[in-house]
Amino acid sequence: MFDGFWDNVFRYPRYLITIVLGLFLNTFAPLVPLLKRPVTLIALLGLFVSSLVFLTFTLRAMLGLSAI
Repeated sequence: MFDGFWDNVFRYPRYLITIVLGLFLNTFAPLVPLLKRPVTLIALLGLFVSSLVFLTFTLRAMLGLSAI
């Protein structure tokens, strides 16, 4: 009944890594041609940094980590 149990358990991390890597590749592959032009590269980097700052400020305000 439990012959291949541990073999299956040890396959799950590899499966998770494969799924996450595939998700990242399919998400960022269409953006690669845009990164070749400096204007769109700066715009995408600005969008990424501003969304990260927005997320950080929102979470800090929601969790009460800083007095805003």
